[in-house]
Amino acid sequence: MLERLNEAMEHIEQHLDQRIEVPELARIATTSEYHFRRLFSALAGLPLSEYIRRRRLTVAGAEVLSGERALLEIAVRYGYGSGEAFARAFRAMHGVGPGDARRTGAALHSQPRMSFRLIIEGSSTMRYRIVEKEEFRVAGRKARVPLVHAGVNPAIAEFIRSLDQKDIRRIAALSDQDPDGIVSVTDDLDAARAEGTELDYYHGVVTSTPAPEDLDTLIVPAGIWAVFEDSGPFPQSLQYLWRDVYTQWFPSNPYRSRPGPEILRTRLSEDGARADAALWIPVEPAH
Repeated sequence: MLERLNEAMEHIEQHLDQRIEVPELARIATTSEYHFRRLFSALAGLPLSEYIRRRRLTVAGAEVLSGERALLEIAVRYGYGSGEAFARAFRAMHGVGPGDARRTGAALHSQPRMSFRLIIEGSSTMRYRIVEKEEFRVAGRKARVPLVHAGVNPAIAEFIRSLDQKDIRRIAALSDQDPDGIVSVTDDLDAARAEGTELDYYHGVVTSTPAPEDLDTLIVPAGIWAVFEDSGPFPQSLQYLWRDVYTQWFPSNPYRSRPGPEILRTRLSEDGARADAALWIPVEPAH
């Protein structure tokens, strides 16, 4: 898998001055576009589109300093429709406009070319199981919140604090299957998974019964799920778990992620410092 991913990275390098189609990158990596985007962002630590933008502006910066091409020619070469749009993007990355950079020979920022390799340390194992589930519902309360990669998500924390405990007990009573009890469900994420992009967050239960009309409901089609179990400091351990699923488990197993909600069942310790958790990721066979 990683060898194919690196072939896709080479394709990006060879086509920085052309239109780069994500479906073509996914084809080279022999996976789905959905999984390619998710895997890349987990491995690289930034969205695919942002990496391509930075690589283009890195190469464009070298051409600006060389002085061999006109600035407008460079702008068009790397996909900008006008000199003004190119100047704004160039300044956002390098801290200086292209004209000033050429006149003064300014020091510019660089996005290094990426390649990936898998390091097997053998010091820990991931506890997981594969589950096939029939269609089910998520029923509870929903909020649209920004994505936060590290630490507690303030918007989610505030949303949960705002919920009426009597209402939560009513929702909890609807739980009738695994994962049981109150769960956190994220859905409708931006494909890039960039920090600050919005997602649907459900605080509710997994159930097979129709929910009361006053609750928010998400219908989840039948499918295969990979379930990962974890115990550790909260919330760091859970965020590391999500990272490890994409950077270690997927490259080593014959599955890929598929569109669908991610479900997290968390049981906090009395002081809230640790959590036992089960993370449900929708998957499908890689081939």
